[in-house]
Amino acid sequence: MMDKTELLFPDAAGLDRAVALLRQGALVAFPTETVYGLGGDARSDLAVARVFAAKGRPRFNPLIVHVPDVAAARLLAVFDGRAEAVAARFWPGPLTLVLPLREAGLSELVTAGLGSVAIRVPAHPVAQGLLRTFGGPMAAPSANPSGRVSPTRAAHVLEGLGGRIAAVLEGGSCAVGVESTIVGLLDRAELLRPGGVTVEALEAVLGPLALGGSAEKPNAPGQLASHYAPTAAVRLDARDVRAGEVRLGFGPGECDLNLSETGDLVEAAANLFHLLREADRRAAGRGIAVAPVPDLGLGRAINDRLRRAAAPRG
Repeated sequence: MMDKTELLFPDAAGLDRAVALLRQGALVAFPTETVYGLGGDARSDLAVARVFAAKGRPRFNPLIVHVPDVAAARLLAVFDGRAEAVAARFWPGPLTLVLPLREAGLSELVTAGLGSVAIRVPAHPVAQGLLRTFGGPMAAPSANPSGRVSPTRAAHVLEGLGGRIAAVLEGGSCAVGVESTIVGLLDRAELLRPGGVTVEALEAVLGPLALGGSAEKPNAPGQLASHYAPTAAVRLDARDVRAGEVRLGFGPGECDLNLSETGDLVEAAANLFHLLREADRRAAGRGIAVAPVPDLGLGRAINDRLRRAAAPRG
């Protein structure tokens, strides 16, 4: 444990301090458009090991490498025509591509020993500023204890990892609110995790996506069966509320907390992790009843996170 986690502001002084810490092998959390990431130098075994230790993350689960642009991504991964097309359409943005790994000096801990790498170009201006000032690839899973609710505000990071990491860059609330979509392009085009880019938009570029990945042998983050979990038990597709439960609603209707009163999936995605945390606080271990959410567009990503939050805990 550290004595204190610094809260930095994303001005020149804050970015310089964050970069100095990263170059020492320390960890700095930073905002992206999806959730806050826990950044460490992706070339340093020590820094990446510290990411796993801070999160309590299984070592077999690979990490996403963040870079500032496609040119930097091409130094780390092999791009074919499909990868070039989808990167041109969706980067910077909430999309991660799993591609063949180049020999580019990444720590083997980042890739979990696989011959592929998960890579993303974030759109958030603070993330872009940090990456460009740092001048290297950063391993950056979500900045929360492994398996718990992802952070969409700096306060969430401090709540889960305060005293375990060096610093947090303040960047306000994350606009998208669920993690990036992950697409594998190692052979066939595979959806490995739904997220901030919809399947429909991806299939307009890539054609039909197969479903890939598994909890037993994950080849990308976010595939473990139990993930994004609050302390209280989560009951899905709840059309009623049982004694002691906190009701998390969607659309019009009586509830304790509402992902979107108007049934807006974009708003619901942005609110998901913050309201899961608030529901967990109010439930005090009793239970959370979640109203049905349509399983289309961003609803697929929301329901994926909710199913993993509700899964039996190991």
